[in-house]
Amino acid sequence: MKRLPASAPGGAASASNRESAPGDDAGLGAGTGQALVRLGVASGIASVTLARPGMHNALVPELLLDLCVALETVGRRDDVRCVLLLAEGPAFSIGGDMRRFALEMRGPGLQSYAAELVGLLNQAVLSLMRLPQPVIAGVHGLVTGGSLGLVLGCDLAIASRDARFKAHYASAGFSPDGGWTALLPMLAGTRRAAAGLLLNRTIDADEALDWGLVNELAPSQALPGVLQAAARRIAQAPVATMRRSKRLLLGELDRVETALERERRSFIETIVGEQARRGVERFLRDFSGYPCDVAPP
Repeated sequence: MKRLPASAPGGAASASNRESAPGDDAGLGAGTGQALVRLGVASGIASVTLARPGMHNALVPELLLDLCVALETVGRRDDVRCVLLLAEGPAFSIGGDMRRFALEMRGPGLQSYAAELVGLLNQAVLSLMRLPQPVIAGVHGLVTGGSLGLVLGCDLAIASRDARFKAHYASAGFSPDGGWTALLPMLAGTRRAAAGLLLNRTIDADEALDWGLVNELAPSQALPGVLQAAARRIAQAPVATMRRSKRLLLGELDRVETALERERRSFIETIVGEQARRGVERFLRDFSGYPCDVAPP
């Protein structure tokens, strides 16, 4: 599994080579030549943007590795006081790329792929939580499967009124990942998390606000301005106060890391089952959001 330990010289060097200057915008390619995450910094605010809009920002290892590199870069910048986690296209993210899963299911490396994918997802979630700067998620459209973890890992979340959250594990035949069992029960309560997982309920924007998944709702066109206003408020506050407040609110993350690892192991065990194979086939048959001319990387 590709990892970027905080003290790893190689990881830090590769991030530094791609680091953007204040006001600039850099694409991170994780060696693929394709920018799946964009990083920009202006006026003390970093914008980290998922940039796979043609695939609704479906999660693949390449995107998650780029995200981890971007977060590592941001964490080392003293000029960044607040971070926005954003996404291009009509959806924040539809979770794991089912076309990529279908491809991996044809060969012997399915469990290795799943281990890498969920491992990098867990690393991204923990990186968001461990960043010294407060992070605000800007959420719009669909948030399904493991991509919920990217929202849960942020300190604040502001969503457009078209935002919808759904687990989809019951229909996909997968085991939950992305903090659906590790983080959501702590935020929304076990009963609500169970309703989302076991009943496969769609959680609309109003219910997400009631559950505490998001802090505020905004009309779609107003969302960028609302996000910038919140980020400026944090950026203009005393740095030490903001950073210490975040650290004290989160506390020790060892228990979260252990729970995320349990999710990863369960996902790896489940992905080779016949129900998962049928779930992927069913999803690809019924879902019309993937473009026909885009192959998974």
